[in-house]
Amino acid sequence: MQLTRAADYAVRVMIHLAALPPGTRVNRDSLAAASEVPTHFLSKVLQVLVRARLIVTHRGPSGGFNLAIPAEQISVLRVVEAVEGPIALNVCATNGSGCSRQSWCPAHFVWLEAQAALTQVLKNASIAKLAGEAAVALQSVPRQDKVVYPWN
Repeated sequence: MQLTRAADYAVRVMIHLAALPPGTRVNRDSLAAASEVPTHFLSKVLQVLVRARLIVTHRGPSGGFNLAIPAEQISVLRVVEAVEGPIALNVCATNGSGCSRQSWCPAHFVWLEAQAALTQVLKNASIAKLAGEAAVALQSVPRQDKVVYPWN
């Protein structure tokens, strides 16, 4: 299983926004550069995040994007599921009758356990925590590769 680029980009954007002082608005081009996401693709990702009520968009000269809720309340799972929908490693691990072998297949429980483990890891990963870790990691990056935030 591999997450789509859209999910990866959404997590990058959310981490970047969480690293900013509360209420800071960032325009699309700045977000694209800081997150290393192609601008045309970022527009689609931002629309999904707005619809999921994870970020807010503001129009006008001082417009841009910012978090809709505190970063501490946003898990990586919530961001990924906003983009991808509910996580399902296998059709038999979804709710419903996706597979007629569920009642006797020994692999069914392996898929359920793996899905539960993945879901729990993503749920426990806070966007706020990741933003804090990114800030520490950026301190050791050589200056020419470092993302420069407006408050640096």
